[in-house]
Amino acid sequence: MPGLFSFLLGMVIGSFLNVCIDRLPKGESIVSPPSQCDACGRRLAAIDLVPVFSYLLHRGRCRYCQAAIPRRYLWVELGMGILFGLIWLRFPSSVEAGFVASCSAILVVILVIDLEHHKIPNRIVYPAIGFALIATLFLPESSIGERLLGSLIGFALLFLLAYFYPSGMGMGDVKLMAFVGFIVGFPEVLLALFLSFVLGGSLSGALLAARRIGRRDPIAFAPFIALGTLTTMFYGEQIIRWWWG
Repeated sequence: MPGLFSFLLGMVIGSFLNVCIDRLPKGESIVSPPSQCDACGRRLAAIDLVPVFSYLLHRGRCRYCQAAIPRRYLWVELGMGILFGLIWLRFPSSVEAGFVASCSAILVVILVIDLEHHKIPNRIVYPAIGFALIATLFLPESSIGERLLGSLIGFALLFLLAYFYPSGMGMGDVKLMAFVGFIVGFPEVLLALFLSFVLGGSLSGALLAARRIGRRDPIAFAPFIALGTLTTMFYGEQIIRWWWG
């Protein structure tokens, strides 16, 4: 039952994250107005807001005007449910699990916004850094020094890259790495950054080879940072021990 509860909670959180993804890039409030159809403007009823179920019940369309609903709504809700279930399995401590779940939600919002808009809003990343800094004070076996060092190193490495190669790296990615450094610490921040470049390089190379993108087409890097960071949060210690072993 706890695992099922975590899965259902994750889907509910995913539904709220979809609101954040829609509104934050536009500078809109995530509290008001209530959810409505983007096509017809009709206010959505409770039956329209049940995570995953509503999308499947209405076959991905608005119940009122039959306008198509982006599949991203379904994938974010379902993905967060799976992610919260994995967090429940991986982290026995409720405090640590809550921290990982919160950071994961922030990363998912940034991931999707960067994919859709190619930007990382300051109104997300600055509060995220503040949250990580405060939350680390309450984590068991947390070293503030290691997390601060991780944040500084992550920020500095990507800042140098953005400074010498501004067309390939934005300041949003630089600020995001400061957040990542706080949540994983040092030396795990180096692993998160390494995994980000491996994932980014592999996918970019595959898309270039398949001629799905050109050499000058922009590629959002935040999704790779998010995936590298999630991997590090879940298995960073084991990967580092395996590497040195």
